[in-house]
Order: sequence, then C-alpha cells, then structure tokens
Amino acid sequence: MPFRANFALHAFTMAAADHYIQLSSLPENIRQQVLDFIAFLMRQEQGSDPERKGGRKTPVLGLAKGMVVVPDDFDAPLDDFKEYM
Repeated sequence: MPFRANFALHAFTMAAADHYIQLSSLPENIRQQVLDFIAFLMRQEQGSDPERKGGRKTPVLGLAKGMVVVPDDFDAPLDDFKEYM
C-alpha cells in the first residue's frame, strides 16, 4: 500500500477512534440521543426524503376535487358536426 493511502487510512482510523472515545465518555442518555440523531441522518441520506434526492412525491388523491365540472351532456353529439353524421 502506498504511503499516502496508508497515511489516509491511519488518519481515518484515528479519527474514528477519537469519536468512539468521545461517544463512550458521554452519559448513557446523551449517548442514546447521539445515536438516535445519527440514525436520523442516515435515514435522511438513504432517500427517506424524496424531494432531496430528486425522486417523485406520492400524489395526494382528491386534491383537485370540485375544481373541474363535467356537464351532463358531455357525450352528446355536437351541433357543429351534424352535417357529417
């Protein structure tokens, strides 16, 4: 493994170890809050939020109810086309 990659891996493991030490030194109730927050961030990043990922939202049924009125004679023949029938 080249020195640069080995150094980056070592720096990452040291940072992870430092975070573990910091987390383990917290009281149990605070540690649980931190873990819950991490889980929340991971759910958010995995696509629970469709707008954030550019996905499609689930349509809301009945949102345009009452906005469109279809007349009773909608299927009736039009007077303009009587000569063609």
